[in-house]
Amino acid sequence: MTLKKTLTIAGSDTSGGAGMQADLKTFQEHGTYGMVALTVIVTMDPNGWTHNVTPLPTELLQKQIDTALSTGIDAIKTGMLSTEEIIRVAGDAIAKSGTSNVVIDPVMVCKGEDEVLNPGNTDAMIQYLLPLAAVTTPNLFEAGQLAGTGTPKTIEEMKAAARKIHELGAKAVVIKGGKALATEKATDLFFDGEKFYLLESEKVASTYNHGAGCTFAASVTANLANGLSVKEAVIEAKEFVSAAIAHGWALNDYVGPVMHGAKSRFGAPEVTVTEL
Repeated sequence: MTLKKTLTIAGSDTSGGAGMQADLKTFQEHGTYGMVALTVIVTMDPNGWTHNVTPLPTELLQKQIDTALSTGIDAIKTGMLSTEEIIRVAGDAIAKSGTSNVVIDPVMVCKGEDEVLNPGNTDAMIQYLLPLAAVTTPNLFEAGQLAGTGTPKTIEEMKAAARKIHELGAKAVVIKGGKALATEKATDLFFDGEKFYLLESEKVASTYNHGAGCTFAASVTANLANGLSVKEAVIEAKEFVSAAIAHGWALNDYVGPVMHGAKSRFGAPEVTVTEL
């Protein structure tokens, strides 16, 4: 049996809910063989659960990427890339790999934080990563940063941001509105470069959603590796992460991760897809 090989270039979330830990769990659930090139290590202060981000040397990152790419990778995703130099190294390596199944998750802040990791990262992402993206998966804040439009608050503003991000080089864009958008449903917007689609599921009244963004992007990545089209990959990822959020749980008094194996164990909530 030969498994498709998936690589995440991302950080380590010591709590296990997000980052490369979420990616590997998601890859496993989709039947792919996951590998990691580690960019940063994120630790948490036990007294308040504030985040500390420690980048790894770029030389070490390059060696990790070279190791993984030497095996022949079917799909790649990026996660937390904490410096402009790390973004450049990742982008150059992806471009040289020849891999077309590339998912750019433009992580800009840690969960529970509101400060951008490095303001210069946005320009670096636009220069080195977006032109490589088969699909990019920003949340509302990240979409606003990439598009330069400010955080979208309506579907029309999401469409405008998606168009701009597509113009910057991403072949397809998913803006994750989720429950943050003032709509009745948990709503995401998918733009394939020509058409817009709303992806909607029931909102979950839970704060146990740590790692949802990483999980969604990793699901898209594994789906592309397994041969799905970008649209099919995004729809299945919406089902996967909706189930994961619906069965999220409390890790401690500060954070609750999603359950990565929820879809296979409990099934997925209904997701409706509407062309706009």
